[in-house]
Amino acid sequence: MARKQKHEKEANHERWLVSYADFITLLFAVFVCLYAMSQADQRKVESLVASMRESFGHVKTGASSEKVNLVESTDLRKIPSIKPETLSPGKGGEDVKVMKRSRSRAEAKDFQQAKAIIDAALKTYGAQDKVSVQVTKRGLVVSLKEAGFFDSGSADVKNNSLQLLESVAKALGQFSNPVRIEGHTDNMPINSHAFKSNWELSTSRATNIVHYLVENYQFLPENISAVGCGEFRPIADNSTEEGRRKNRRVDIVLLFKESDGGET
Repeated sequence: MARKQKHEKEANHERWLVSYADFITLLFAVFVCLYAMSQADQRKVESLVASMRESFGHVKTGASSEKVNLVESTDLRKIPSIKPETLSPGKGGEDVKVMKRSRSRAEAKDFQQAKAIIDAALKTYGAQDKVSVQVTKRGLVVSLKEAGFFDSGSADVKNNSLQLLESVAKALGQFSNPVRIEGHTDNMPINSHAFKSNWELSTSRATNIVHYLVENYQFLPENISAVGCGEFRPIADNSTEEGRRKNRRVDIVLLFKESDGGET
């Protein structure tokens, strides 16, 4: 008896759908992984930013306060603002050496720039009548008028003028040129318990300015000098009240060169 032949199966023309479905599944998985990775990085970045802000003194608000700190803030401190008194020569010789190396010598253009900075500060404080600034053949001359910085017959700088004096110090302190502080008075005699004559008064005022610059703004002691001229170098007529008011001053002179010696 003849063996019955098996019926040959018809070819399946839709088998490609299985491969296509596998490909689509794998592709979907890849994109899901990429998306998950990008979201994780974003969260880490946000957490790092929030942690850094908190460490440097920024207050976190809202949802950011719940984020995990990636930088421990317990051992970090808010960076303090540098105050003049913290860098005085008596408190850190290394600071003075660094500042000495960082200072550059002022040339003609630097004197004009320093003058512009001081003029801008005077305008900000409305103090054009307290200070005059000019560039001369000697250098940059900043004249502090008595009425703005000293009481009559006193060598102590007024507290309400220290902010203005700070602006002058910062503008001049970036240069290594020698500095000369010159005290001047009018020709009205003085003979008080504190000062025997105008020489003592003018010298004491100049010396007080020197101490302020050296102790608070790291002006180098070997690069600065104080001179008391009394009434003997007037810039106006002492026979009038206006002239005497102009003569009562302390000049801070940033010199072009050491050989000038501050002399005209």
